[in-house]
Amino acid sequence: MTPAVHPAAEADTAGTQRSGPLSRFTIVDLTRVLAGPYCTLLLADLGARVIKVEQPGEGDDARRIGPFIDGRSAYFLSVNRNKESIALNLREPADRAIFESLLDQADVLVENYRPGAMERLGYGWDAVHARWPRLVMTSVSGFGQTGPYRQQPAYDMVVQAMGGMMSLTGHPGGPPTRVGASIGDLGAGLYAALGTQAALLERERSGEGRHVDVAMLDCQVAMLENALSRLQAEGRTPGPIGSRHPSITPFDVFRAADGWLVIAAGNDALFKRLCGVLQAPALAEDARFLTNALRCEHEPALKQAIEACLAPHGAAHWQALLREAGIPTGPFNTVADVVRDPQVQAREMLLQVEAGPQRPMTVAGNPIKLSGHRTAVWRQPPQLDADRERLLAEFVRG
Repeated sequence: MTPAVHPAAEADTAGTQRSGPLSRFTIVDLTRVLAGPYCTLLLADLGARVIKVEQPGEGDDARRIGPFIDGRSAYFLSVNRNKESIALNLREPADRAIFESLLDQADVLVENYRPGAMERLGYGWDAVHARWPRLVMTSVSGFGQTGPYRQQPAYDMVVQAMGGMMSLTGHPGGPPTRVGASIGDLGAGLYAALGTQAALLERERSGEGRHVDVAMLDCQVAMLENALSRLQAEGRTPGPIGSRHPSITPFDVFRAADGWLVIAAGNDALFKRLCGVLQAPALAEDARFLTNALRCEHEPALKQAIEACLAPHGAAHWQALLREAGIPTGPFNTVADVVRDPQVQAREMLLQVEAGPQRPMTVAGNPIKLSGHRTAVWRQPPQLDADRERLLAEFVRG
């Protein structure tokens, strides 16, 4: 069944529908696969002009990563809307001249090569800053521009494992498990977009560009949340604990008669209300469950008791009662459920791009909502080198 989605804006080859808070900025995008393209996708959705520079004949590696729809990579389509494409070989003098013409008028250069690659091409930070002092340069890499690992390659799973994220994911005694989404890439893309905007703001004051250095591993460490605190406060290394919260109980996925639901009773008052909804006053008075600390200590027994109370009725029944009582709850959704969710649709979190003639594809929208601005697909994900002639006419003089 085709999901109901917010329709995309009409694709405009000339880009005249581009608008948003970043609409006066031009970004030259040397990135590929996911972390870098996700950064530039966020900036493009906010109005920036993104010119994607790709390798001739091959393009972004993601163009060859499945799944495929009508011969086009759905992976590539999901993170490359609202961008233009030109194919340039930066080892060829003529293409280097074109690239430099783009930089002459750009505000930001984003790249995600391994450290040292840009220097070998002659476009390392020192050279770029000397020639284009107002240009912001954002570099996204596995381990950053400094440190003993800087030259090592990395993918999402590598940094999830090295950054401790996989050690916290899954169930006790189970095998190492990656987070279901590519959080190593997506986290780096988010931080890179934030750092790029901070550098542009600072340039408004100083008139000078900065080098934004974002490492995927750093981003995983930054996302360890309270795991670092627990390591120090409890004196033991945190490990996987399933779906429950490590320091709030009950805060987990629970089984009802026909499936799962989330219950998040984040304080003592909510726990007492939960006991009322479950018609289980004895739980509220049980000495093991009087405080959050005690509930965490006796979490297995409390979960068993709650699920026994939930067993006679289905998840929707309990969710209605819990919401009425003001207790945070939600269904356990599959991805197919998500695209049908009325809240997701109301928030315009689903857009459509063209995978081919008469072949729309649903992609995730942008969660940043700004008054007076709506994320729209003003330009379809580009075919390789699709904008070459127009870009040459606009940027290359003589």
